[in-house]
Amino acid sequence: MKRYLHIALACLAAALLIAGCENRKKAEAEAAAAQAEADSIAAVKATEDSLKMEKKVSELSQEPVFDIITNLGTMVVKLYSGTPKHRDNFAKLAMSGFYNGVLFHRVINGFMIQAGDPLSKDEAQKAAWGTGGPGYTVPAEIKPEYNHKKGALAAARRGDAANPYRESSGSQFYIVQNERSCAQLDGAYTVFGEVIDGIPVIDKIAAVQTDGRDRPLSPVKIITVKVHE
Repeated sequence: MKRYLHIALACLAAALLIAGCENRKKAEAEAAAAQAEADSIAAVKATEDSLKMEKKVSELSQEPVFDIITNLGTMVVKLYSGTPKHRDNFAKLAMSGFYNGVLFHRVINGFMIQAGDPLSKDEAQKAAWGTGGPGYTVPAEIKPEYNHKKGALAAARRGDAANPYRESSGSQFYIVQNERSCAQLDGAYTVFGEVIDGIPVIDKIAAVQTDGRDRPLSPVKIITVKVHE
């Protein structure tokens, strides 16, 4: 009798185990299906948002003007029609709010000021400032007619050894403060715009105190970049 009872209990335990496994598999399948649906909706939304942004960018003038509003003043920049990939990329990032809150993470008085790294929004990632971006690069558009004059807006990039095609960072840019010291960069970096108003702000930013890695001791922040009205 005890033997039959043990067998019955064992069968019951096995049945419960099987049922539990089936329920778990069902729950996992339902969760996977829900996640797939959510991912699909997110992908569709991302595509729709991208198309809307592309439409907004396409409606801008051939040489759109943007305000780079910082905590030390506003610089008004004009983007060049001769560098359409960089122009459209900068416009897209600006209009999507990508630059809101980023810092001028590299400032060299007598040379240039650099910003556009999203990592600079996070003090905890300070060691990595200067390495961040949107996850892509922009093909070089180096034009002889666009040089490193004072106020020139140019794209930062990795060095030639790691970047033989001189592709630009997807988001980081620099603004020339001293054209004589930056003249050496002509023909090597993509210049895609220029400051048409607010030149004194460049000098003001360049004059801030920096540490041994050319980082301002007090944050110089981009509040927003928006289409100039």
